[in-house]
Parts: sequence; structure tokens; C-alpha cells
Amino acid sequence: MTATTGPATEHSASARAADVEPIIEVSHLTRRFTSKRSETVALDDVSLAVLPGEFVTIAGPSGCGKSTLLKIIAGLTLATEGDVRLYGRAVTGPQREIGFAFQRSALLEWRGVRKNILLQAEMRGMDRRRAEERADHLIELTGLTGFEKALPHELSGGMQQRVALCRALLHEPRVLLMDEPFGALDALTREQMNIEMNRIWRETGTTVVLVTHSVPEAVYLGSRIVVMSPRPGRIVETLEPGLPERREYGPTLTDPRFTAAAERLRDLLGASHAPE
Repeated sequence: MTATTGPATEHSASARAADVEPIIEVSHLTRRFTSKRSETVALDDVSLAVLPGEFVTIAGPSGCGKSTLLKIIAGLTLATEGDVRLYGRAVTGPQREIGFAFQRSALLEWRGVRKNILLQAEMRGMDRRRAEERADHLIELTGLTGFEKALPHELSGGMQQRVALCRALLHEPRVLLMDEPFGALDALTREQMNIEMNRIWRETGTTVVLVTHSVPEAVYLGSRIVVMSPRPGRIVETLEPGLPERREYGPTLTDPRFTAAAERLRDLLGASHAPE
């Protein structure tokens, strides 16, 4: 495992060697929230570059601005200072080209699996035939075959999140942002979703940025792990576990590279002796 510190515009070693242009660039970003009584600095001078095909996990304590950073990248909220570029263009508003998976699946209760996925196509005005073919492919990819007409209340929490993931991927975004989408799941289902997410990432080639509180999740999924400080959120270190892209869950968790990265992440989060 290698660790990088300092400005987070540094890329992973393999990506630097390939001299690939970033697909996401965050430069000296600061976000303040101001009320009549006080001012809160959520993010302070954050710089980050994400390269095409990377799976970057962002870990940090509650309230450190992880979700705020994701929303700024998506254009759902604006920075107070600094700038963000996506696909080489300045982010000045909501970005339709990306996919976004939220903490809650937010499925429509009266629509079945396939129709919930196709809601994305209706909102974007996609070609219906192409959207239906894409939806069927994603249903197969995520193991939802046979549940196409099932309503959300007939699905487990993990299956609901798979539907939400399919919906986010329907328009084939080059970038997928994920804000703790597995945080509400039980431990076993979360492991299964992590395994599925690794497979989907490998098979689609999508660039993924995922916010998480979970140390095992951050290390298992991340090709690079960005570690943030308590509020105001700053990037304190970037970890590169050096694990292969294809990751069998059990063997990966006992891999010395996984163990070293997890221990370092716990140390940085100040949680070495805290339960997971």
C-alpha cells in the first residue's frame, strides 16, 4: 500500500504513469453555510482529481462535509470558493450526464422494478426502445431477473438499492456518485452489495465516487481512498491499497494489503479501538 498526502490533485501511481486527464477536478474548494447567528465551514480548501475508470471512496467522520462535496461535484449545491470541473467543463448547476445514488432508494411505491428503472428514461426523454433494452440488461446484471413487476414493498432493502442503482445507470453515465447508498442495510446484505458493486464497476467501466462511514467498505471497493478530517472537512491523506480490480470478498479481507490499508484508515479516523 502507498499513501499520498498534500494536495489531492495527485493521481494514483498507475494513472500518473498513463498520463490520463481527470474526469473530475476539484480545486481549492471551500463551502460555508451562513445563518443569521453563525457561519459553519463545511469544507476547507479541498482539492481532488478523479481519473476515468477509478473507484474512489471518501471516508471521514460524520459532519465532515463528505456528502456536501458529492453534491457540489453533482452541481446540486455550489462552492463558496474554488471550482469544480466535470468532463473538463466548469460545474455551475445540476449535471444531467452523471448518475447519482442516494442514501435512500426513493422508489415509487406504485411502480414495479422495471417501471421504476424506466422513470429515469421518462425524465430524460430517452429513446424508449433503447431505454428498455438498457433496463433489461441492468436487471440481468444486478440479479433482478424475475422481479421486473415486483413492487418496492415486496423487495428486500438490498434489492431496492439494486433497483435504485439500475435507475442511476440507465443513461450510461461516465460518472456515478454514491452517497452512502448501503448505510441502512444489515451487515450481510451490505457485504453482498459491495460484491455486486465491485462486479458492476468492473463490467461497466464507470467512474465511481462513493461516500461511506465504513472502513471495510471504503477499502474493499476503493482503488483509492480519500480520508477527510472532522469539520471543517479537509483531505488529510489518500491511500492506495494496491488491490486487484477483481476482489473476492473473503480472500480480500485477509489480504495483507487490505489489512494495512484498513488499519491506516482507522488510525486516521481516530477509530482504532472503536467497533465497526
